Amino acid sequence: MSKPLSNLTIVERLKNWLFNSPKEYAMPLVNVLLRYLHQLARILFAVVRDVLSGQISLHAMSLVYTTILSIVPMLALSFSVLKAFNVQDQFTPMLYVFLEPMGEKGIEIYNNVLLFVGNMKVGVLGVVGFVLLFYTVISLIQKIETAFNTIWFAPQLRPLSERFSHYLSVILVGPVLVVAAISLTASTMNSSLMQSLIAIEPFGSVIVTFTKLMPFLMIIAAFTFFYMMMPNTKVNFKSAFVGGLIGGSTWQASSMMFTAFVVNSAKYDAIYSGFAVGILLLIWLYLNWLILLLGSSIAFYHQHGNYIMYRTDTGIAPEILEASGLDLMCYVASRYESDSAPVSQQEIETRKVVPALLSRKIIEKLLSQGLLLLAGEKADCLVPAYSTDKISVADIFKALRQDEEHLLQVNEVASSVRRLTDELNTELYQGLTKISLRDLINEQQNNNG
Repeated sequence: MSKPLSNLTIVERLKNWLFNSPKEYAMPLVNVLLRYLHQLARILFAVVRDVLSGQISLHAMSLVYTTILSIVPMLALSFSVLKAFNVQDQFTPMLYVFLEPMGEKGIEIYNNVLLFVGNMKVGVLGVVGFVLLFYTVISLIQKIETAFNTIWFAPQLRPLSERFSHYLSVILVGPVLVVAAISLTASTMNSSLMQSLIAIEPFGSVIVTFTKLMPFLMIIAAFTFFYMMMPNTKVNFKSAFVGGLIGGSTWQASSMMFTAFVVNSAKYDAIYSGFAVGILLLIWLYLNWLILLLGSSIAFYHQHGNYIMYRTDTGIAPEILEASGLDLMCYVASRYESDSAPVSQQEIETRKVVPALLSRKIIEKLLSQGLLLLAGEKADCLVPAYSTDKISVADIFKALRQDEEHLLQVNEVASSVRRLTDELNTELYQGLTKISLRDLINEQQNNNG
């Protein structure tokens, strides 16, 4: 029996408000504001919980290490492409803006990186040297995708062919498009039509304000584009934009705070001497990756609010596991037989059968035991692995109850206990072998009819 609301503690009341629908009021505007506040509070709770778990921080630290190794090769490849268009000088200000919060130390790193990139001659490396150079860059982008896929619960990395073309576009085509966008913006602002509009008020004030906001808007656009492109799953633009807006704003604020920190960090020079530059660079890279990953987490929970749970390590009771697994198999199979279309995992996770995180665990069990197959361009849809009359309920039960860690083989239980459990399982499976998945679907269709 649940306790009366008046007897709940503040923590219990907050938990009750977070994980239940907010109270409806007569005023529509109040309801809209409360819904937005409720959604914001839920997302904030989930993101803070994930940060405290340490998984996002580990990915950020891993990316810092890989970035240190691959930053010069990546810039060398990008600059070699930009040199072909004679626009490499327009790309360097972006690197300067990134390192600017580090103050004089950032300028020192900026000059050294450009010196390293200038001395690296991609054309004279040879085949082996170029392959190693390219692999170093690819490893960075692959680790970024892995981190994003972990946040988005994406099933796996992209196929090798798609991965190659995708990464190649990021390394080679991306810088060209960025420079083209910057050049187009600059030429538009300097055009005679734009200059004429600036002379007319209020257009002049609006254009000047927009020009001042342009760097900030470009950061938000870059974050949004990153969140849509990197995860190996479908990301809604609205959710990516929300993550980009918060992530970009946080990055701008953190850059100003980090600048103030560097200005007041003279004591670190006395302690670490020449290592101070490297330490500040590591801290700045870590903050950047952490902010980028946190923005992706915000975008994920905005799109998949059904993943927000009080605890992520919630276990599955056997009754829930078996009932939900059977229901899921029936749903996927009946949909596939009715319109020959695979069912997306996102659609399954929005069903009010079990929480999304638990339904994903059930899907993973059925996939690992070969009863479901991944389908679709991004391998984020499900289809039955066999004809429904070839899959028995016993097969589904065995898959859901499978000892995947093989603990029973090493678990020293009494022989009488093992004999009893074996007999119970044998009796259970013998009865369920006669019932096929097709029988369950037919019964469901007859009841609905």
